[in-house]
Amino acid sequence: MDTSGVGVLDKAAIVLGALEAGPSTLAQLVAATHLARPTAHRLAVALEHHRLVTRDLQGRFVLGPRLAELAAAAGEDRLLAAAGPVLTALRDHTGESAQLFRRQGDARICVAAAERPMGLRDSIPVGVQLSMQAGSAAQTLLAWEEPDRLHRGLHGASFTATILSGVRRRGWAQSVAEREPGVASVSAPVRGPSGRVVAAVSISGPIERMTRQPGRMHAAAVMSAANRLSEVLKRSDEH
Repeated sequence: MDTSGVGVLDKAAIVLGALEAGPSTLAQLVAATHLARPTAHRLAVALEHHRLVTRDLQGRFVLGPRLAELAAAAGEDRLLAAAGPVLTALRDHTGESAQLFRRQGDARICVAAAERPMGLRDSIPVGVQLSMQAGSAAQTLLAWEEPDRLHRGLHGASFTATILSGVRRRGWAQSVAEREPGVASVSAPVRGPSGRVVAAVSISGPIERMTRQPGRMHAAAVMSAANRLSEVLKRSDEH
């Protein structure tokens, strides 16, 4: 194996590489890595502390949950890279500004956007935090949550559990003057490889153009854009 010059890191990488093949007892780890038994044990326990390694029910060492979290973060980078062209196409198709939102705690953050060149001053800049209690993107990010998180998210929200069950049934959400007077929006979920909702694709614009039933006009286009981003995440997971 190539060495980095940082011995302990090289050995930790050897341990993680050995566990890629499946669960290992300490004896199996020693055999696979050719490390001294005390070294292999010390490294595996240290990696366990950082959740890069964990134990299975038999007490064997296995790759830990932190690796999945890091892989998901890498997937989000792919999501952002793919979002630009998809949102631009959605904006051009619908004539409305398009956004990608991710949930962060009690807020949702606009992580990518394609604005109308000229439009109302209802644009949503990248990096802005909006409430999880109003708007079609908030509905979308909450609708597929675990029941207890979903019910907590409904406290003080402008929408109801009934509205969210409609969102799940249809696969998209709409809002009319829910977050801001005069503005309507339509959103649909982006799903990670496990099927979990990781983001929401939205378009927003004035009610005069979007009408009071914006989903009737735009749901198909928004869902199609969200599905394209879900496909990107699925493909990147397979590579």
